Amino acid sequence: MAPIPISPVKVGHIDDVQELRKTKPTIIPERFVRDKTERPTTVATAIPSSSDIPTINFSKLSSGNTDELRTEISHLTTACKDWGFFQVVNHGIDLSLLESIQKVAQDFFMLPLAEKQKYPMAPGTVQGYGQAFVLSEDQKLDWCNMFALGVEPKFIRNPILWPTKPEKFSETVEVYSKEVRKLCQNLLKYIAMSLGLQGDIFEKMFGEAVQAIRMNYYPPCSRPDLVLGLSPHSDGSALTVLQQGKDNSVGLQILKDDRWVPVQPIPNALVINIGDTIEVLTNGIYKSVEHRAVTHKVKDRLSIVTFYAPSYEVELGPVQELLDENTPCKYRRYNHGEYSKHYVTNKLQGKKTLEFAKIQSRSSNQEEPM
Repeated sequence: MAPIPISPVKVGHIDDVQELRKTKPTIIPERFVRDKTERPTTVATAIPSSSDIPTINFSKLSSGNTDELRTEISHLTTACKDWGFFQVVNHGIDLSLLESIQKVAQDFFMLPLAEKQKYPMAPGTVQGYGQAFVLSEDQKLDWCNMFALGVEPKFIRNPILWPTKPEKFSETVEVYSKEVRKLCQNLLKYIAMSLGLQGDIFEKMFGEAVQAIRMNYYPPCSRPDLVLGLSPHSDGSALTVLQQGKDNSVGLQILKDDRWVPVQPIPNALVINIGDTIEVLTNGIYKSVEHRAVTHKVKDRLSIVTFYAPSYEVELGPVQELLDENTPCKYRRYNHGEYSKHYVTNKLQGKKTLEFAKIQSRSSNQEEPM
């Protein structure tokens, strides 16, 4: 999933936030305290509100009549073009499976620290337990513990990082990932149709798609006004599927019209967002969106995230059918594996990593260290 760094990455001491919460519940180490311009505001978010975030009824896409399909495709177009985020209801994944993956994820994070540390995330990589995207000793840290695994294709897996506890963890991840993979494939078909393209264009283009899962646990924080659960970023994937834990605090926020909008979970829905890859393929018609996570003073939060992206072997660029003399190409062609390496070896910083693909930024981007 992530490349092995060419040179050792020095990240300094990283406190485990769950342990901090247990032993020093009111202490916020300096590395977690954000600069004033980065801190989450306590002012209520103005319009737009989270209720405006589109909802897509997947059953109307997959098994609705012609009129329902046409209407839902229209809704999907608006969701992708105006928001880059939407919630999917009636997605077809058994609710008991959603409960099972939440339980094993929660149980994993509740294991003793020594047990979780058997699966360490090496600095500069993004598989295992720890904090990803930490690449220097003075970098600000997120108030979050992560556990991430490469799932498909099989060669990206690191078997020693697949835990034996809790019971049925690996088995549940396997079953869940297969169901989410089918959902991603279907959503990409309808997204293609919403652009007037052949439904199988992305599937053919992607080859053997890469899929990874990451579980994020955000303990309560005594000063949620000073920290971030997850730094602002867009995703490098084609699609990202987010399952938010039941009865958790509302932590996901998306950047809409220069305002951070909280995403209020719909029970049993999955949150979908457009990644950088779809922005490139659609030549910016559908854009990836910055998002972040904030913490809560008394409530914890769990999220389970699946990233779905093209094979590392394929070359990508804007789809030719979406270009004409009045629509210039905004992104260069590139190898997706190279972009993935660029993404995971840079810290989360808004949409900066997408400059890698922009034609107008190419010359300056080549000067950046990889």
